[in-house]
Amino acid sequence: MQIQKSFSGDKAGTVYVVPTPIGNLDDITLRALKTLEEADIIAAEDTRNTRKLLHHFDVSTPLVSYHEHNKRNRGQELLARLDNGESIAVVSDAGMPSVSDPGEDLVQAAVEANHPVVVLPGANAALCALVGSGLPAGEFLFYGFLPRKTKEKKAELERLKSVQATLIFYESPYRVKETLKALHMHFGNRRMTVARELTKKFEEYTRGTAEELLEWTDSAALKGECCLVIEGASGDALPEDELWWSGLSIAEHVRHYMQTENLTSKDAIKRTAVDRNLAKRTVYQAFHIDS
Repeated sequence: MQIQKSFSGDKAGTVYVVPTPIGNLDDITLRALKTLEEADIIAAEDTRNTRKLLHHFDVSTPLVSYHEHNKRNRGQELLARLDNGESIAVVSDAGMPSVSDPGEDLVQAAVEANHPVVVLPGANAALCALVGSGLPAGEFLFYGFLPRKTKEKKAELERLKSVQATLIFYESPYRVKETLKALHMHFGNRRMTVARELTKKFEEYTRGTAEELLEWTDSAALKGECCLVIEGASGDALPEDELWWSGLSIAEHVRHYMQTENLTSKDAIKRTAVDRNLAKRTVYQAFHIDS
């Protein structure tokens, strides 16, 4: 067991997790600026990006890079600095370090080495998107970025589709439409929100059902990182392992009705769409692709 008294000793050997603005520079806190000024060194995901922030606020603390590709070796160097009594402020490109960010590894390593970790409050895109979505915020699950590969993404969505809490994903604007299609396929026509350019001049929340958002993406020119906020599964929905068709693909589901109840493909598609809470066109496309 380990008990940390964050403000009972000196600052030697401490890691400070410092959130930075996600767009609007006015969102920096006074405490964050003071911490960045007083730290011995700042570990930044992208020194070029962080240098612009520091220049804007006239902070001259030395910078070192700490990112996904150098975190193993640089992490050891930073731990050695902590052992020598230096204090380190860790920042990401935007928002809270450690959330979908390599800062998580540095925090874990510091805790394991018994160095204090002090986390400052600040900007976070996921929470802004959740609250602004209008969907239930009492219970939520933050996932981050879904896998890019179709097979892995499908497996994760199948795992998550029975979660009753509101779901939050990060996504590139170039993959939003593809991800919305996958969400519609696996989750059905739930309420969703796409939040983008948060805290910036062109901040935008687009709220609607999965089908409405898919239609919107046909004409929308998306820019900036996006947050997708998804309504949780209905509380009265059966767990997947209790659904007779849970082991079938959509096409197999349709063919089951055609073979066992002698339905036409059109009627079988309608029945399947109702069972799975999917749009008929989604079932139609999946059936004909697999046929």
